Amino acid sequence: MPYVKTRDGTDLYVKDWGEGRPVILLHGWPLNADSWDAQALALAEAGFRAIAYDRRGFGRSGQPWGGYDYDTLADDLADVMKAAGAEQDATIVGFSMGGGEVARYMSRHGGRGVIGAGLIASVVPYLLQTDDHPEGVPADQLQGIADGIRRDRYGFFQPFFKQFFGVGFISSPVSEETLEWAAQVTGQAGLKPILECAKAFSFTDFRPDLPAITVPTLVVHGTADKTVPIDATGRLAAKGIRQSQLVEYDGAPHGLTITESDRFTRDLLTFLGHRPSVEETRAIEEGERDAFFDAKLQPILPGG
Repeated sequence: MPYVKTRDGTDLYVKDWGEGRPVILLHGWPLNADSWDAQALALAEAGFRAIAYDRRGFGRSGQPWGGYDYDTLADDLADVMKAAGAEQDATIVGFSMGGGEVARYMSRHGGRGVIGAGLIASVVPYLLQTDDHPEGVPADQLQGIADGIRRDRYGFFQPFFKQFFGVGFISSPVSEETLEWAAQVTGQAGLKPILECAKAFSFTDFRPDLPAITVPTLVVHGTADKTVPIDATGRLAAKGIRQSQLVEYDGAPHGLTITESDRFTRDLLTFLGHRPSVEETRAIEEGERDAFFDAKLQPILPGG
């Protein structure tokens, strides 16, 4: 594999690391599968099979003219799972835009083969502000994303990624090199996919999909997320999913899989049922670990 051909003939670039229970990682907009590398490596080393792929239109995948709606994206996920033989005992984890693919897969494909899910700084259940969803983001702000990209694509993403990673005037949780990497990865994506996917995650209502998420679900969100506000998404998603565990990262920005990488990786492994190593246990006893155990995460299966 490193490529899977979807039902409509699009080539998707797939990274498949390790052996064991499959964990499929869905990246955020406008990045690619490499944004999951820290977690994928940890998962593979802990005895899981980490599968991450570049969404159509992004990274090393094909750039077809269409198919950037969530029904098609959920079908792409189903095609990757089938091609990889990962349709049994799988956990699907979506970051930001990727959370929508998790929700739509569960409703459109009946959650086939899935035993657990993760919504990480996710757009689920609804990003848009409406009369019955006042917590959302006003439509003109969301439309401003497309307008800014059309006007000056590369200029738009420079301040976007500073907000994404919580970069301030004085301090930054990421290096300049990380900001440069994000800009370079975004440059791999096609303009049409960038615009169409921005429209999809901004205006798709996933509230009807929530009842289909019937598996244990880890919801992680930063309280300082200015890109996907927690009140409109993470907190409401946790309320709408019966078997959910909400973990809020106080003061964390949107890109927490990178800014809070160690903590998030450990939380994810704990949720998956990974037993700490001797070294990890010693660190816990010495008080050197983050308080992720204090969140009282419950593993979805007894052991990795």
